[in-house]
Amino acid sequence: MPSYAGSQGRFATVGAGAAVSTATILGRTLFLVAVAIGFLTLGTVIGKDLAPGTALICSFGGLGMLLIASFGGERFRVGAFGIGWLYALALLIGLGLGPTIAYFTASQPGILTQAAGGTALTVLGMGALGFTLSKDLARWMRPLSILVLIAVGVSIVMLVVGAAGSPILSLLIYGLSAALILVNFNFLRKRAGENDVVWLATGIFVSIVNIFISLLNLFSSR
Repeated sequence: MPSYAGSQGRFATVGAGAAVSTATILGRTLFLVAVAIGFLTLGTVIGKDLAPGTALICSFGGLGMLLIASFGGERFRVGAFGIGWLYALALLIGLGLGPTIAYFTASQPGILTQAAGGTALTVLGMGALGFTLSKDLARWMRPLSILVLIAVGVSIVMLVVGAAGSPILSLLIYGLSAALILVNFNFLRKRAGENDVVWLATGIFVSIVNIFISLLNLFSSR
């Protein structure tokens, strides 16, 4: 998701890792996403008993880290530092979501399962579609990323404060995040080089979190 700012410049420099196959880049990106989800899950376990105010602080701390990664320059997008930053923000977002996940686990586990299943299906479907489309969708990455960045803050607030929120807003957040998944996978196939792995993983991870939160809001408001 670091494409919020300066993405056009990055489009001009892709191919730096042209010697690395698309399959290798895909594997590395998905590995980072999987580990980030692991840190997110760990955070929800550690943070399950946090007070709502503390959880909200953690959530906005994760959002702040995401903003820094988006506008902080190359060191947040490439290499070990960028990877560590991704894992740290995933853990912090997980801490913020801990009390909410604990609530659904105890009282409405079916909704939690539905949201997780819906997220998996959405990511699989949109990722596969984006990867197979012949059209280059790179020009959509920056506007979608800006909208999803705004959606992250809105969706975190909606869930952490215990508000289901407007179903229309949740559907909008869901749709934008799903579209960004499609664009990220399309970019990965057509343009990505070795130096694009970390920021692509960050974008995919944040979109997954957004989709999951949106589905939780939608299912819990029925």
